[in-house]
Parts: sequence; C-alpha cells; structure tokens
Amino acid sequence: MSILFSPLAVGPVTVPNRIVVSPMCQYSAEDGCAGDWHRTYLPMLGMSGAGLVILEATAVERRGRITHGCLGLYSDAAERALAPVMAAARAYAVPGTKWGVQLGHSGRKGSSQRPWEGGRALPPAEDAWPTFGPSALPFDDGWPVPGLLEAADFERIERAFVAAALRARRIGFDLIELHMAHGYLMHSVLSPLANRRDDAFGGDFDRRAAFPLAVARAVRAAVPDLAVGARITGTDWAEGGLTPEDAVRLAARLKAEGLDYVCVSSGGITPKIRIPVGPNYQVPFAARVKQETGIVTQAVGMIVDPVEAEAILQRVEADQIALARAILDDPRWGWHAAERLGSEIERPAQFARVAPPVWPGSRMRRP
Repeated sequence: MSILFSPLAVGPVTVPNRIVVSPMCQYSAEDGCAGDWHRTYLPMLGMSGAGLVILEATAVERRGRITHGCLGLYSDAAERALAPVMAAARAYAVPGTKWGVQLGHSGRKGSSQRPWEGGRALPPAEDAWPTFGPSALPFDDGWPVPGLLEAADFERIERAFVAAALRARRIGFDLIELHMAHGYLMHSVLSPLANRRDDAFGGDFDRRAAFPLAVARAVRAAVPDLAVGARITGTDWAEGGLTPEDAVRLAARLKAEGLDYVCVSSGGITPKIRIPVGPNYQVPFAARVKQETGIVTQAVGMIVDPVEAEAILQRVEADQIALARAILDDPRWGWHAAERLGSEIERPAQFARVAPPVWPGSRMRRP
C-alpha cells in the first residue's frame, strides 16, 4: 500500500489515509449559520476519499468574519445550524472519514466583500463593521485603518476561540485547526509587517508569538480529547516579514504547547507581495518544519498529481497532503489517486458500481 493511503495518528485521532481536504471559504453562510449550500457541499467533500475533511475558516466572533457570508461558531444559532448539516455529512461520507473545523478571526482583513463581489473593503452602505489589528496599519490602499487591539481585546478573543472550540466539540468534530496564516488576526500579530507595537504583544518574536501561543494553550486545555493543530506561515515572501526559520520556531513552540500538527502555508499578509506560485511551491517550507521539529506536518499548495503527492510523503517532506482547489476540480480525487497508486479505498455502497473491478470506464480515464 502507498503511504498516501496508510493510516496516521494525529494526536488522539487516527485518520484512515494521508489526504486532507484543506479549509476553503465558501462565503455562503447567513450571519455565521450554515445553509443549503453547506448541505450540498459538505457531503460532497465527505465522499472525496480524503481521510480528513477540514471545514472552511469559521469565525469565533461576529466581527471576526471576513465577509457577511462567512461561517461562524460564535452563537447558539450558528451551532444549531451546523449540527444537522454535519450529522448528514458524516452519515454519507466514505467510512472512516474524520472531520475538522478551522477556527479563525479575520482581524484587519475583515469587513470585506465576497470575492465575486470584488473582494474590496465593504463600504458603509454594505453594512461594514469596525476591524481590529495589532497596529494601526490598513491591509491595503483603500482599506480602513484598523482599531488597535488592547489587552482586554486579546483576552476576549482568546475566550472566543475556546467557546467556539467547545461548540465544535458538541457538534462532533474530531479536530480543530487554529488559523494563524493568510494575513488574518493571529498571522498579523505574528508578522513584523503588520505588528509594529512595542509591548507584551509586539516587538521580538517571543512577544509577537505570545497571543497565538496563548490561544493554542487555551484551546488545547479546553478540548483534550480532540486533535488540535494550526495553519502557519512558511514565509511572508517579503523582506522584513516572517521567514522559514520563524515557521520552525513557531511549530516547535506549538508542539511544546501540546498541538498535534501544523499545516504550512504562506503569504497573505499584504496583497502587494508577488508570490511565485507553481506546483508544490510551498512543500519546501513544510519539509523544513517536518525535519527540524518532528511535528506531524501537512504540505499544501498546488499539489495535484497523486504520484507527486506520494513522492512528497516518501521523501518525508510531510505526513499529510492537503488539497483545496484540486478537490473542487475533482471531487473524487481520492478515489482516482487510489487507482493510480494501486491502493484500495472504501466507497459509499451506493457508488460500488464504479469501483475499478466492475467498471471498465475507470481504466479508460487513466492518463
């Protein structure tokens, strides 16, 4: 059997294979509440063949949403809406599939339009809300100056992460991912490009890391029976920003706090940075974190070919392969990867007739 289709222990949770559906914002909730789109979309992800499916960035407080359409776990209504959707997704998923949710706070990137509406800062006429950041630095030209986070704000947001984690546990999630990347609140606190303060929450790396580590510690203590990890930044792709060395330092400290894994992404702290996007472009950052810390590591970013995904694991550059757009493009990526790699994967009984032994079309489709 290939490594891609072998089980893996991620803290207290064992996933049946190394394929992860990466969190992808859908911008289709109503005041944080899942709706009809999620009732269709999440069961599709559960049938992808991935051993772990992680839901989109889910706000821990209402003003921590990115857009008006972002999912949340900041209210009883949001919890009530998501619980039956997840129950249905679990019921029809490939047997053994584990489910996670990414908890986050938008920070200075919040109060924005959905991407298909333009992706700019919301004008007042579109029900904009005040945003917050570690320093009074706007995300981009034409964006509002964020309010300055005070010590009480950091404490409130930490409590909000814990409350959302407890809601996630009641819903039945197996895993929680803390969003510390892509320019959102915890990344903006970590990055010198967004954090210019000189107090307990800013300055050197230790002080900039204090808040994200406090959130990690609090969530870990609140849900000891769940797997807990974080999406972190491999590089800011800009001089003066976070570096691969910082990623290693943060991963090591998260591991010391009891977190079970990290997913190593990059970019997002400002739209002005040019990123050399290409196949597997972030894998070297994951490889360095894996090799220098030993923590369970996910590689993510333009990984499309199952043979290359297997090679990344064979080279011990990561423990899991996280896919986003590849799954949207091919919702049965896991099934097709198993065929390519000569492995077996369970399917819902309703799809048994398309298994390779009984359907010659699978061989016709192979490259």
